[in-house]
Amino acid sequence: MSDTPDLSEFLDAYLGEADEHLTNANAQLLAIDTNLRSGAPVARQVRELFRALHTIKGLSAMVGVDPIVAIAHRMETVLRSSDRGGGHLTSEAVDLLLQGTRAIELRVRAVREHASPPDAPRALLDALDAFESEPRAQLASTDLLPLALDPRVATKLAPFEHEEILRAVLAGRRAICVWFAPSTALASVGVTIRSVREKLGSVAEIIKVVPISMPEGDDAPGAMVFSLVALTTLSDDEVAGRTEIERRFVVCVAEPPAAEAEPAAAEADPLMGADDGDALIDVRRSGVVRVEVSRLDQALEHLSALIISRSRLLREITRLGELGVDTRALGAIAREQSRQLKELRASILGLRMVPLTEVLDRVPLIVRGVRRSTGKTARLEVDVGRAELDKAVAERIFPAIVQLVRNAVDHGIEGREARLAAGKPDDGVVRIACAAVGNAQLELRVSDDGGGLDRAGLARRAGAPIPETDAATLALLCRRGISTRDRADATSGRGMGMDIVRRIVVEQLGGELSVHSEPGRGTTFALRVPLTISIVDALTFECSAQRFAVPLSAVDEIIEIDTLRVAYGPQRAGGAVEWAGVMERRGAALSVLRLDAALGLGHRAATGPMRPKGLIIRSDGESFAFVVDRMLGQQEIVVRPLTDPLLAVPGVTGATDLGDGKPTLILDLLALCVRHRGAGARNMSGLGPAGRTEHRA
Repeated sequence: MSDTPDLSEFLDAYLGEADEHLTNANAQLLAIDTNLRSGAPVARQVRELFRALHTIKGLSAMVGVDPIVAIAHRMETVLRSSDRGGGHLTSEAVDLLLQGTRAIELRVRAVREHASPPDAPRALLDALDAFESEPRAQLASTDLLPLALDPRVATKLAPFEHEEILRAVLAGRRAICVWFAPSTALASVGVTIRSVREKLGSVAEIIKVVPISMPEGDDAPGAMVFSLVALTTLSDDEVAGRTEIERRFVVCVAEPPAAEAEPAAAEADPLMGADDGDALIDVRRSGVVRVEVSRLDQALEHLSALIISRSRLLREITRLGELGVDTRALGAIAREQSRQLKELRASILGLRMVPLTEVLDRVPLIVRGVRRSTGKTARLEVDVGRAELDKAVAERIFPAIVQLVRNAVDHGIEGREARLAAGKPDDGVVRIACAAVGNAQLELRVSDDGGGLDRAGLARRAGAPIPETDAATLALLCRRGISTRDRADATSGRGMGMDIVRRIVVEQLGGELSVHSEPGRGTTFALRVPLTISIVDALTFECSAQRFAVPLSAVDEIIEIDTLRVAYGPQRAGGAVEWAGVMERRGAALSVLRLDAALGLGHRAATGPMRPKGLIIRSDGESFAFVVDRMLGQQEIVVRPLTDPLLAVPGVTGATDLGDGKPTLILDLLALCVRHRGAGARNMSGLGPAGRTEHRA
């Protein structure tokens, strides 16, 4: 058997815990940075940061990610020096520690992608070492204190870990080694390496967790054992009693010098805190279970298949009813199944929802970085309550939020002199807030109290008239290559950011993007996005003898269209049927767009006495009515996105199966509105008039 143990079964748990502690570490560093600028104490945040880094170091040592161990250990050293200096940290130390967490994140990402994590950056390690104030000469040799360790464990300890043990023992603590052999029987009652590590961590400082593969014939109760090297002030019996570890598996490897043992027996690591035991969360009672996203995706895929089968069942029940068969009992069963599927859908989608606060936890770091690179003073306010988003939506929307926040600091917030001249506080404010829109959408607002958008400057750079409305201003902002900056730098100025935001919000998520800006008072961007994009409630309808679907959340209202009340615009040469018009509704003009023309379909008038229907949607504060022939109903649909670029058609976001095995296209009416506005001055170039099949992608 190989001497190198297979730790693949522990990687998922490692990655989950490492992410949690890295999030906590970044949060504590940001709190320290804020307190330093306001003159508030940082001792508590320093202790919390130390605990997070110490746990990351122990976890990384357990799975053999030595570069992370080396970085985290140096960061701990900086914090120990800070604690000895009364808990004070300089802004330079905070910058260095943030570099350390970023370096750890990169290596955790490499582990997640099954790549070899790169070595710890030498320059970063040297810079962290330079912050240590205590001399190390007297502890240069571990020969002063031989450790009674198994050779298989001793060879795994790095020199700095030997040194750390020596420092602690000379200060009065005991070094122990705890052995644990995982087994199926122990795991069935909740005893795993994680629970053992957490319990031991409540009474001792864990220095290293060493996994060892045991050869055949060894007395070990399993094929792999873990050796946990730790420092404590308790006796071996006390450690065994408080952690429920068998006494024979707790071994002392080094005692403090006899002359110092008694007074130092009560000494504990001040950064680890004395209340760790009370704060320990027992994994068996925490009520939290980590689940891989792939498993949730698989459950959602099975639910999607059930929804399609339900649609097929309903179609068959309808067909039997038309043949005269009594389908009342089947109908009752189908209705009950629909109710159960709706509840199952809510449960599975609930598992996929992530708090918006978690999505935004890295934004303060981004604000800090832009603030330092631009020299502007700005603070971030986040007020999102307990709002949640589907993980797939959250992952797509995050880059858009980052871009808007960076723009707010770099473009929106004025410099200090300009703010003082305008009678504003030194610190600019960037605020992220959200509000629910019905039960299927969420509106995110990113605002600043800066100088507002320079409409004239935008128009000059775009070679266009000065926009008079917010919608026209947004259209200019989202043009590729247009920026409010005269020159590009490392932060912005290339004119790509807002185009990316628009594509994410409008094209990828089928949402809505709008802006409101007041000169001298600031700018607010509003992003209205669906809570989920996998399974949605949709309206189905017919247009030109073809069947389509549109998400219910995108439609404000359905009306009947009286064709006699619609005033159409200029016709093209040859007498082609008009493609767009306007009608009066509730005292205001309502734009009427022919969907068959917008999609380049041949016009086929609906038969029968039924009037055509109008699907009213809102885009940038303006309402549009898309004319369709006949409404079919409302139902849940499974969204299958069209990812092939060769199949990309403006206004079509995906396809679904309504139960008959035939694909039904899902439309993005908002995208068609945007296209209509962009082409209006060119007589809807690319959206051929009804009766033609002209289409330009």
